[in-house]
Amino acid sequence: MTNSSSPQAAPHMTTNPQAHRAEILENPLRTYLLGIIISICGNVLISISLNIQKYAHVRQAQRGSKPYYTSGMWWCGVVLMGVGELGNFAAYGFAPASLIAPLGCVSVIASAVISVIFLKETVRASDIVGGTLAITGTYLLVTFAPHNTTHITAHLVQYYAVSWHFLLYFFIETVIFCILLYLYKRKNVKHIVIVMLLVALLASLTVISVKAVSGMITESIKGQLQLIYPIFYVMLVVMIVSCAFQIKFLNQAMKMFDATEVVPINFVFFTASAIVAGIVFYQEFEGLALLNIFMFLFGCVLSFLGVFLIARNRPKIKQQDRNFIAMDRIPGRSHTDKVQPEAKTPTYGSLAAKLMCNRAGQTDDT
Repeated sequence: MTNSSSPQAAPHMTTNPQAHRAEILENPLRTYLLGIIISICGNVLISISLNIQKYAHVRQAQRGSKPYYTSGMWWCGVVLMGVGELGNFAAYGFAPASLIAPLGCVSVIASAVISVIFLKETVRASDIVGGTLAITGTYLLVTFAPHNTTHITAHLVQYYAVSWHFLLYFFIETVIFCILLYLYKRKNVKHIVIVMLLVALLASLTVISVKAVSGMITESIKGQLQLIYPIFYVMLVVMIVSCAFQIKFLNQAMKMFDATEVVPINFVFFTASAIVAGIVFYQEFEGLALLNIFMFLFGCVLSFLGVFLIARNRPKIKQQDRNFIAMDRIPGRSHTDKVQPEAKTPTYGSLAAKLMCNRAGQTDDT
């Protein structure tokens, strides 16, 4: 079989789309499973890293001494997060984007378990139900997702980028983004759906570019150099810019709204955006049976419900401080004196929110 990344194959791909499409749909099951395993391991590492960073924050706050970034434990969490995000990035080069994005619910499940064991958070009935739903949804996603593993080359990305359905999709997305940005900036409409839709629209470009860059790097490592083509650097710029603006809007959402609202909405919008991007740009659902499509979407719904149940109204971490004295019990203080409300301690909700911020490779300040 002629390699689709060779310069001689490029004219045939342009003039004969049907032959090109048949050539790229080679599907080794081992590569597909490798992408799933890398994604799951990356998400688990991210969960561990965020809990380590959170524990470092709590410990430094109790000691009241040096800033958190002077803690070796905090930096250990940062390194683990980098490794986990690198795994997520690499997974896009082996498995469909419409599958890798929903697997982000694995990190929410892992963080819930870790936070209960090590951070002593309370287990609720909704956590158990949510975890069960998310695990069931993950199983359906892996089982019924498209199993076609496409070799991402520079010529393939160019071919997809000029296809009429992607150009139409990109035009519609740009119009919607401009309207939402006008409402958000000019009309001062500060609704959570507006902000999270802006993030989701940017996320679709992030997913497309991340898979393109990761796939081309993977092919280059295999010996088929793709880094000499301009489309690689175009996608690299799109990936960096879209990630940066996602961080900006997510930070604004975290400041304006509660984390328990941002987490499930962001996960649902991001996952839906990633699936649509994979379908439109990479044509990942082409030839997929109707039953597989239905079960895949059903798995997404179960994952959405699971994340919502796990993330909502998380309790505070139990911190036993023997030196703590309630304000109304201080000797000599009048019971009529007003006490200012205590600042809320960051809970798992903010942790899970940050988890969702990192699904496409982006991070915000812990």
